[in-house]
Amino acid sequence: QVQLVESGGGLVQPGGSLRLSCSASGSMITFNAMGWYRQAPGKQRDLVAGITSGGTTYYSDSVKGRFTISRDYLKNTVYLQMTSLKPEATAVYYCYSAYRLIGSVDYWGKGPLVTVSS
Repeated sequence: QVQLVESGGGLVQPGGSLRLSCSASGSMITFNAMGWYRQAPGKQRDLVAGITSGGTTYYSDSVKGRFTISRDYLKNTVYLQMTSLKPEATAVYYCYSAYRLIGSVDYWGKGPLVTVSS
């Protein structure tokens, strides 16, 4: 059984920064794609950023230039560095792993809450 364990959520002021981490365990399989979705209250879950084993990245338009995704392949860990955070970034951030960068998801993490508020 695969587990995705996230850390790094919390409260941050507008304009601040936060880093999320997600580590995969329980399997020797290295996932092609890992990344993050987010779901704000009352809204659908949207893809924020993803990265493949080859280093190809995807960012949603709303976070381009402010969020950076990176991956430690030996540790099966993916990171999301978030800067210049806006209140509309408040959401539960779900780590995912999948075969493709965009599309169906194989595994989900439980999701840390990120709150951007003064």
